[in-house]
Amino acid sequence: MRLRRSTASGPMASMGLLLAILLLAAGCGSKSSPGSSPAPSPSPTPTSAAAQIKANWETFFAAATPVAQRVGLLQNGQQFASVIQAQANSPLAQGSSAKVTAVKVVSATKAKVTYSILLNGQAVLPDQKGEAVLEAGVWKVSAKSFSALLALEGQSGSGSPSVSPTP
Repeated sequence: MRLRRSTASGPMASMGLLLAILLLAAGCGSKSSPGSSPAPSPSPTPTSAAAQIKANWETFFAAATPVAQRVGLLQNGQQFASVIQAQANSPLAQGSSAKVTAVKVVSATKAKVTYSILLNGQAVLPDQKGEAVLEAGVWKVSAKSFSALLALEGQSGSGSPSVSPTP
């Protein structure tokens, strides 16, 4: 991945780095064998759905999460596998994570998520808005949310699919 260097000073100078960290947080992790996707689990109540969404989002962005598991936590994840794998071993990604601060279930298959991207425990992109979707019985980071992170970084995500969810 190529990072763009900013010549601005102050907060704008750090924005390029922060955006790179955001993308890397979404793609960090280690190699894993296929088949370690999360097991589907039903979401009988909005409270339990919110807890599953929070856990799955934070797992998706955790540096220690294996690539195969991360792919399983992303809507249409196989279509993004090459993007996630390409950034899996980035040194900048090793200290990154996410903290979900709010989940609002809006339907049986969609939820709004508020989260912050952290670097070494410090919020570098606070209060980001995203969407979770229920796919094959698992609450996942939406393809739309992941694509928005890629767009913030200034890349389309080589091989990235359309953000339209499959029915």
